[in-house]
Formats: sequence, C-alpha cells, structure tokens
Amino acid sequence: MSALAVEAEGLVKTFGSTRALDGIDLQIPQGTVLGLLGPNGAGKTTAVRILSTLLRPDAGRAQVAGVDVLTDPHGVRGKIGLAGQYAAVDANLTGFENLYMIGRLYGMSRRQARSRARVLITRCRLDEAAERTAKTYSGGMRRRLDLAGALVANPEVVMLDEPTTGLDPRGRLDTWEVIAELVADGADVLLTTQYLEEADHLADTIAVIDRGRVIARGTSNELKAQCHTVEVAQSAGLIWLFPLTFVSSAFVPTGNMPAVLKVAAEWNPVTAAADASRELFANTVPATFPPPGGWPGEHSVLYAVLSSVAIIAVFAPLTVVRYRRVARR
Repeated sequence: MSALAVEAEGLVKTFGSTRALDGIDLQIPQGTVLGLLGPNGAGKTTAVRILSTLLRPDAGRAQVAGVDVLTDPHGVRGKIGLAGQYAAVDANLTGFENLYMIGRLYGMSRRQARSRARVLITRCRLDEAAERTAKTYSGGMRRRLDLAGALVANPEVVMLDEPTTGLDPRGRLDTWEVIAELVADGADVLLTTQYLEEADHLADTIAVIDRGRVIARGTSNELKAQCHTVEVAQSAGLIWLFPLTFVSSAFVPTGNMPAVLKVAAEWNPVTAAADASRELFANTVPATFPPPGGWPGEHSVLYAVLSSVAIIAVFAPLTVVRYRRVARR
C-alpha cells in the first residue's frame, strides 16, 4: 500500500453552536487526487483550513506529507501549496511580478524567482498576459495565476479549495487543463468542489461530505454504482406494487371485476386502502375514534392501516431480495 500524502482522523471543529466538522476521516495516497465533494456549508473549506494549519481542530489528528499539523505547523507550511476560494493576487502587479514576489518571499534568489515565474506563466497559459496588471485579468486568468502562486515552491501537497467556483465554462476548462497537467506530473492534490462533473473529471477518489460528515467515499464509478443501487431498489419495489394496484379497487370497483380477480381484489391491501380513502373523503367515517360499536369488519380504515403494515412486513424483504439479484448483474 502506498504511503499517505494526507491522513486525517476524527477531525472535529465547532463555531459556537455550529458543528462544521463532525469527526471526518480523510486519506490521500501519494500521487493521487482526492476530491472533497459537497454543497456550500458542508465543511469542505474548514477541512482545508485545518490541513493547511490555518485553523486548529477541536479534536482529531492530521498529518500532511508526514508532518503533524498540530505539533509542527511550520513544517507543514513548507510542504504545501494552497489556492483558496478567492484569488489571492496583487491586482496592481503584473502576473509575472506576482509570481516573482512569491518566489522571493519563499527565499529564492532573484534568478531562481524569475526562472520559476516564467515556467509557471507558461504552464498556466498566461504568456500573453504576463506583463499586464492582474486587475485587467478575467476571473479564470486570476484563478490560474493564483494556482501558479501555490506552485512556486514546488510543494509536495497541493490544496485547491473550489478552484473553479464562479468561472464561466471556458474558464473552468482552462483551469481543469492546468490541474490535469499538475496531476499528470504526480502531484498529491486535495481538491474541494461543488461540482460532481469536476470531481469525476479530476479526482482519483471522491469523498462526499455533508454537514461535517463524510457520507460516501470511493472512486467515481463506485459512487455511480451506489446511486444505481438506489434506483434498482426503487424499481424492485414497484415490481411488487404494480400487481397489487392492478388487482384492486383503486381503479375498478370489485363488483365489476371477473370472478377470478374479484376474490383476489377483495383481500388485496391496496383495495382496503382505496376503500378507506373513499370513506374518508365521503365523510362516511364516524367522527369519534373508534366509532361506537367498533370498526366495521370489512374494508375499514383500521384494516387499511393494518394492511399497510402487512405490505411493509411482507414485501420489503422481497424487495431486498429482488434488489440484490438485480444489483449483482
């Protein structure tokens, strides 16, 4: 088994009465991309901020590139590159100057910083705009410049927090291409996103997070298969429902049915429910509960309730059996 670039266990973070993270576990093997997929407010950004040492968790532990997030945050910062939800670029500097400045802040020599800036300008498809100030860039160009800034120091682990949110389709595709090249070079990437298509396109494995918990994880195909099993289960339930509904008084009065079907319809739970509903709408059910003298013995509301319970007790196991057979195909 490959070593883990990122490992987190039982991360918990609360803000007042809001539990942003509720004990999530994450693992990113080296050389892979983990897509953290979920809606706004699910806890994705909180997880990234903890793993990038910007927040301390209330509970749990985490390691990034083999360095403990809690005991050695400075060591973690030297091994990661972070591109947040909003492009952190200086609008008054050119694209080249932004990257050169970041290189110098990392302690590179002038020559090294210039060389690295030129490489990343080309890599992120910003050659034509390299000498323009960032305030003239489109949203997609600013996000690619921000991504380039996260790569200046050749980090071991790259964290991208919703890198394409708010971009138009062209900007998203351009950013995808840059990330795909980064992945092809063997980078370890944690990618958060709201878009299933993006996670499907870029991530090796996906963890679905909601309300601070990981509710599903696996490869894209595995998660699609899980969605398919739900559809299979629903279809399997309908297989048993159709015959019951057909041989009932839901559509045709039992008195108008052929003799063979009439016997089955009279004892059909769907018939009981249909007749009870008609009684309710016709205001023929006594106002007191239970009515004086008890419920009528045939097709009563009580019988309808008991029949509904019987449907669940009898046909739910049959539905599960049917589901398992179809899901194995």
